[in-house]
Amino acid sequence: MTLVKDPNNVRVAMLGMVDGNGHPYSWSAIINGDFDDKEMAQCPFAGIPQYLTPGRSRLGIPGVKVTHVWCDDPGDSVKVSKASLVLNVVQRPEDVIGQVDAALIATDIGYEHVERCRPFIEAGIPIFIDKPMVDSEDHLQQFVKWQKAGKPLMSSSAMRYAKEYVDLGKRLPEVGDLRLVYTTMCKSWERYGIHAMEGVYPLLKAGGWESITHSGTREHSVYHIHHNSGVEVVVPIIMDMYGGFGFTSAHGTKGTIHASFGDTLYAFKTQLEEFVQYLRTGKLPFTFDETIELMKIIIAGLRSRDQGGKKVMIADIKA
Repeated sequence: MTLVKDPNNVRVAMLGMVDGNGHPYSWSAIINGDFDDKEMAQCPFAGIPQYLTPGRSRLGIPGVKVTHVWCDDPGDSVKVSKASLVLNVVQRPEDVIGQVDAALIATDIGYEHVERCRPFIEAGIPIFIDKPMVDSEDHLQQFVKWQKAGKPLMSSSAMRYAKEYVDLGKRLPEVGDLRLVYTTMCKSWERYGIHAMEGVYPLLKAGGWESITHSGTREHSVYHIHHNSGVEVVVPIIMDMYGGFGFTSAHGTKGTIHASFGDTLYAFKTQLEEFVQYLRTGKLPFTFDETIELMKIIIAGLRSRDQGGKKVMIADIKA
């Protein structure tokens, strides 16, 4: 059952922008199908025009437009509006209620999401929440409560849709029995750990993630996650290791295969298309239980780090 009045004319609000995350620029341009070259050249995230420009012919989701934008800094709202061709700038995020069919919460600070989402969830507006949905147990419990009450919401990392990782999954039989997955990431576990985990999560059976152990420091972290199939997942996250974003290898009894994330536009557009499909059909592209398990892994990783590297069982995180 559709979640919007007119599936062929879906109005979306783009809400929020935090330090280090330029999704309002990129996501709005991807959905709206074009951008202003001069204004986008002023985007403070240089990588965005670098992949939007050569991918211009691939932009656009038919029947959907970002019609309203609000950023934490009012000046950013105007810049995004001009660059990504969003017609309406609002003074408060709540101003879009009654004006749009859905909202994208385009920020990646998990502990802010309950309050950022609350007005729209309470108003019954379907929302997409940028990764990670949460980074604490109590906030996870709140989203689970909302989801069980039938509130329409979805959250994911674009890495779930990376074509390079999808191909890696198809090639897994080449390694024999899988024993180790190794994936590298930059920034921090609380903000980018979900990129690493959601990229490799589909390679193993959902519901089988058992424990996580942190070693190192906040800036130079290594996370060891154990799956009940006997597979070990190792995720080094080093704050300034931008050159190591999304390199993944799978090792087994017969061989090794590798994947290097590269097509950002494909991953983002596919992610957004999946949310639009959810709006049109009311059916999530994957179960919410997967989101819950992924959030438990993120929260457990933070707990292990805060407890000096103690092994934390995923089941100990309560949802």
